[in-house]
Amino acid sequence: MSTFKRKFLTLVAEESSETLRGIASPGRIRILKLLRAQGPLNVNEISDALDLPQSTIATHVQVLERAGLIETETIKASKGQQKVCSIRYDEIIIRFDDEDPLKSKDHIEVSMPIGLYTSCDVSAPCGLCSTESVLGVLDVPDLFLDPHRMNASLIWFRRGFVEYKFPNNGKVLGAKIDRLEFVMELSSEVPGTSLDWPSEISLWINNVKVGSWISPSDFGDKRGLYTPQWWKLEGSQYGKLVTWQITRSGTSVNDVQISDVTLDKLELDKHHGIRLRIGIDETARHPGGINIFGRGFGNYDQDIVMRIHLKEQPGAKA
Repeated sequence: MSTFKRKFLTLVAEESSETLRGIASPGRIRILKLLRAQGPLNVNEISDALDLPQSTIATHVQVLERAGLIETETIKASKGQQKVCSIRYDEIIIRFDDEDPLKSKDHIEVSMPIGLYTSCDVSAPCGLCSTESVLGVLDVPDLFLDPHRMNASLIWFRRGFVEYKFPNNGKVLGAKIDRLEFVMELSSEVPGTSLDWPSEISLWINNVKVGSWISPSDFGDKRGLYTPQWWKLEGSQYGKLVTWQITRSGTSVNDVQISDVTLDKLELDKHHGIRLRIGIDETARHPGGINIFGRGFGNYDQDIVMRIHLKEQPGAKA
């Protein structure tokens, strides 16, 4: 299994003006690209590499640091001190959501395209495809980092995980969360196809494992309702729509309790984001792989959906 150490940042456009200002300059973009390619550099080294005045570089560095796009460290030099700069993220994704996720008074719903994972650690057999074609080359884990993954409508791998970062809009509203749900279409993954192929698929939220669900099959017996015609019939065609629900009393899958992990254990009020990790645990007794179906594949034309159900506040108006 290959571990990826690339760091990703997902921005919601309307909530990230400071960070967007940080990259709204050709000069600052050149600095980010230079740091990404060469690693940590001091202001003088950046100035020499880009053939720009040190004063200009120093100003850009201040903006990038304030935007949270670089880290700086002041260290001793042969004459005085120097500021060493290093990049924080390898890739930045900007989201433009059509719908206001805060419309509802009793719940918040966010739909996450399956290709917008922020980190991953997978092993072959693995692959991604859009509704039109396979993305890249099959069974090459490194290609899970390719930017074209954003077009993915189907993801599969034998071992490992993909992780998504959702906005914690409950914290933004200052509201008490009563229930947290994740809905996604899943199946096992087997080379070829097998209706009898159980796989133990696990879910983690903010690094807390909330439980596992056993997929009974890779469901390759018939074409999925939305699965495109070009997709081979020898592979997985659709999955089960699985609803993970975490409440004050425990965690359930499709209304069957699977663990005693509660909302309190997730400490959502301490985090601005909600990190969802889905995959095959290293200790799984049935490590039968995973398929994650998004829009345009499977039996349900949807991506990964998160619902935050808010607790009604005393005296709240209807």
